[in-house]
Amino acid sequence: MHPILAKYSRLAVYLLGWVPIAGMLVYLLGISGHLTWGEAAAIVIPLVGFDSFICLSPWYLCRTLPPRASGALKLLLNLLGAALASGLLLVVAGKGIALGLTRWWPLLDARFSPLLPLVFSIGALVYLLAIALHYVLLSVEESQQLATRESEAIVLAREAELRALRAQINPHFLFNSLNSISALTTVDPARARDMCILLSDFLRKTLSAGNQDTISLADEVALIRTYLGVEKIRFGARLSFDIDVEESCGRCLLPPLLLQPLIENAIKHGISGLTEGGVIGVRARANERFLRLTVENNFDTGYRALRRSGIGLANVRSRLEARYDGDARMDAGAQGDRYRVEIVMPVNVAAAAQAQARPAKVE
Repeated sequence: MHPILAKYSRLAVYLLGWVPIAGMLVYLLGISGHLTWGEAAAIVIPLVGFDSFICLSPWYLCRTLPPRASGALKLLLNLLGAALASGLLLVVAGKGIALGLTRWWPLLDARFSPLLPLVFSIGALVYLLAIALHYVLLSVEESQQLATRESEAIVLAREAELRALRAQINPHFLFNSLNSISALTTVDPARARDMCILLSDFLRKTLSAGNQDTISLADEVALIRTYLGVEKIRFGARLSFDIDVEESCGRCLLPPLLLQPLIENAIKHGISGLTEGGVIGVRARANERFLRLTVENNFDTGYRALRRSGIGLANVRSRLEARYDGDARMDAGAQGDRYRVEIVMPVNVAAAAQAQARPAKVE
């Protein structure tokens, strides 16, 4: 369907655009001396109404003959032929209208006949103008479609990247956990059994969370606690953790399993390298605009170079870039014997109202 006919408002605006054309044609026929002003108006009004619908046909003609895909000669012949045909249709319609009005104005048909070349010329000219306008409309439509396709392609590419990055998390963690269980089976089978049970519980929860685009921070923290429970069996008293999450942050949404790679890195590149062990701290604060997450841990400065081999930090950074497109950031670095990773991301609309209940300024 023609886009003008798709909505009554568009059709009304289109028909209003023909009012000046009708006025011009009445004026030309009236000053010719062959017709009175009343006779000219009686012929022109239905004639212009008829022509307004004829001039919708270039929409289909222009779609069939795109300028870039059609030869110049073919394009010229087809468009000129259509314009001439439009002029002839207008002459035939005008002749019929004049004949129908002879019951009120005798000899009107005879007085109108000398004006048929003028009607023909105006009909062909207006049709050519309609062709030009339709090409402009099609060009705008193609530009909008191209912009839409590009936008959809960007979104699909970003979603694919997020899926690929998220898919790296579970296999990486599972590989490390199975190695730990394998090591424990020979020295402490009971602890290995407990670790298998906790690992099964953790994987069941991550499968559910991994199928969602976002989860609440409260759910993410629950996953972290389960994960740390798995690792606690492995490290015993060497591993301690301190989780400090403001109540106002609990409903903030974030990509699932965003913090788990950071906790895994803290254990692998921090706690595991210390004979006496250490503490992993998780902190969350929010204000009206931003959610700030911090993960820090003790580490052996001589063991520090091994941090570069992990994929955890790169994974989290890539996920933030793909999801928030520069509106979130992650900073990581050592401060003495503590390694700190800080994430700052926008607070979503639903979480903002919750954050305002207990505002905390993000430094």
